[in-house]
Amino acid sequence: MTANRRDSQSVPTAEIDERGSTAAADDRPLGSPRVSNPVIESRDLDVFYGDTQALHGIEMEIPEQQVTALIGPSGCGKSTFLRSINRMNDLIDVARVDGDLYFHGKNVYDDDVDPVALRRKIGMVFQKPNPFPKSIYDNVAYGLRVQGKDDGDVDEMVRTALEQAALLDEVDGQLEESGLDLSGGQQQRLCIARAIAPDPEVILMDEPASALDPVATSKIEDLIDDLAEDYTVVIVTHSMQQAARISDKTAVFLTGGHLVEFDDTEKIFENPESQQVEDYITGKFG
Repeated sequence: MTANRRDSQSVPTAEIDERGSTAAADDRPLGSPRVSNPVIESRDLDVFYGDTQALHGIEMEIPEQQVTALIGPSGCGKSTFLRSINRMNDLIDVARVDGDLYFHGKNVYDDDVDPVALRRKIGMVFQKPNPFPKSIYDNVAYGLRVQGKDDGDVDEMVRTALEQAALLDEVDGQLEESGLDLSGGQQQRLCIARAIAPDPEVILMDEPASALDPVATSKIEDLIDDLAEDYTVVIVTHSMQQAARISDKTAVFLTGGHLVEFDDTEKIFENPESQQVEDYITGKFG
């Protein structure tokens, strides 16, 4: 995976803000509310898989301690953008990134950024629950041990993460049992506990409830709402109803990897500026 930045040096926050405020209107999607001190900023971001361009010039500012939903039809690039935030696309040999993506003003594609350290600050939960073939305790403790935490601290942090993931009450007294023995919804909450145990600032979620039943989905949605009190959450979802229920901001990607509109969720669903977005939301295509 290679990253080619249009500006070879990282850009200080002040310069980012100035550039953002003077950017041509055509460079930004419709809506695009200004965000003071955004956690994540995407500037003219293109992503390629070989010769295929998956994202085109994405401009977005993601606010702190809110839920931002990425919606759009299959193949529109929303998961590609999500994976770009913590450099998961590095794991794909043919992936290439042009443009800039900042985390607290630091370009995550700078040469001096360690992707592993970045992922401790920007955790990820995948579409299908993927617990390790280990005990419930060891699943959550894994990242903490990698960080070299003392065993005494690990015990408390594991229980705290399980509590934050709304799972502790259901598994207390069973922490040495296999995480694979849990139900699908419990496994996904275990994966969320594993993601938040190292104390990230941002949690990325790629359709975390798509493989779950309605009851388990409701628990995940309630959990996301709770997590946003302490973390910045960015979620990809195919369910427009889910985006409307749980998110503060919504970004609409459409076919071809273009971000068409980004705004407060209520505005996106009730009064979008783009006719394309209105047609998508009302089911005329997608």
